[in-house]
Amino acid sequence: MSIRILALVGSLRAGSHNRQFAETAVKNAPEGVDISLYEGLAELPFYNEDIDIEGSVPAAAAKLREAAGRADAVLLFTPEYNGTMPAVLKNAIDWLSRPFGAGALSGLPAAVVGTAFGQYGGVWAQDDARKSLGVAGAHVLEGAKLSIPGSVTRFAELHPGDDAEVVTGLTEVLRHITEKAEAAA
Repeated sequence: MSIRILALVGSLRAGSHNRQFAETAVKNAPEGVDISLYEGLAELPFYNEDIDIEGSVPAAAAKLREAAGRADAVLLFTPEYNGTMPAVLKNAIDWLSRPFGAGALSGLPAAVVGTAFGQYGGVWAQDDARKSLGVAGAHVLEGAKLSIPGSVTRFAELHPGDDAEVVTGLTEVLRHITEKAEAAA
């Protein structure tokens, strides 16, 4: 059985260290695990109940919901913007949380990792993302965490995929989320 993990990256910047983090996860996925790096969060309109109407949901939101509907788990990669997660990631969670009680995240194992410039590696953003995912109905894996501090200097000339601590940490997170997804299947 193949486990499908949907990866959402909270930074839209092409050279984002969190995007590189996600690419490292894809490259290091265990056998039998397919990590789909979602493209399209930039096209997602801000969540608005007035446009979230069955049969006429914006195409970008429908595409995201379909991708989550095919996933066995979700893995978020978040930087920290002003002490919290980026709006683009919160917006994606909002779209995936609806309809209330039956959204695409409902019951899915979920983990949050990331890197940020600060000395704590974005833990506030990650904590906020975990909280939001839990409220949205996901099964948040509290034991699957990875925060890498000092991203701007640490990855100035080193790709996260060439950093042993990153690869080891991501491997552990992927093992944990895969086990939970297999148990839920």
